[in-house]
Amino acid sequence: MDPVAPSPSVNKPSGFAGFAPPRAVRSEASPRGGATGRADQAADRVAKLIETVGPGSRLGTKDELRTLCSVSVGTFNEALRLLQARGLVTVKPGPGGGIFSAEQSPMVRLGNSVLALDAQHNDVAEAVRIRDALDPLLIEDALWHASPADVSGLRRHITAMEKAVTAADAVGFVHANWRLHAAIAAISPNALLSSLYTHLLDLIESHTLSVLPASEQPLGEYIAYRHELHRDLVDALDQRDREKALRIIHEHNTSTPSTGPTPTPTAH
Repeated sequence: MDPVAPSPSVNKPSGFAGFAPPRAVRSEASPRGGATGRADQAADRVAKLIETVGPGSRLGTKDELRTLCSVSVGTFNEALRLLQARGLVTVKPGPGGGIFSAEQSPMVRLGNSVLALDAQHNDVAEAVRIRDALDPLLIEDALWHASPADVSGLRRHITAMEKAVTAADAVGFVHANWRLHAAIAAISPNALLSSLYTHLLDLIESHTLSVLPASEQPLGEYIAYRHELHRDLVDALDQRDREKALRIIHEHNTSTPSTGPTPTPTAH
């Protein structure tokens, strides 16, 4: 089922124009100044260098880049850890090795979102396809079996999604979104279906590096739209409105809304 996020958090397949590798996210470590500040500055210096070269390009040896950044060995090692955590560089040992700009992550479409994935992208693409096919079955089960307590639990996840929208926290929104869908799956009396769906969600989440926009629309607008869509879905389940619930889940998985925002990042 669905939205944005980074990783390890969360962090898409080829064939979609205009997508760049996940943007670097600055560590919230400490103010600039001191060892951590110098490491941030060194990481930023290397990140700017990366912007001038293509994916997979050799940037130099550790000593060469450390000299370029004018920092100590320890500070550069910390900067290198920051760059690796951001998915910007890879380190290759041996002759001809050194520090290289990271290859662009494989990508997979997730509804109106795009996920940047790790090496297991083929498995994740299949998991997304199967998950989308199972959504209507779980909605049918929820229409029949959701108790008032179940619906109350779903609304708590909707509230968490709303808070993420207010905070402009796309990553938090994605995780709250996936928790909502896991809670819907848990309502099903079909243990095999529920277990399979939950496993697919876990697989998708564990291999997602970040969530990127599927269009130029501002991310805040899109996650606000996705929040409203999921809120309406829970309302339909509460009202036992089968036609509305199935229409929403179809829109949720396959289409761009005809009115309202044009999709951007998030995840089912």
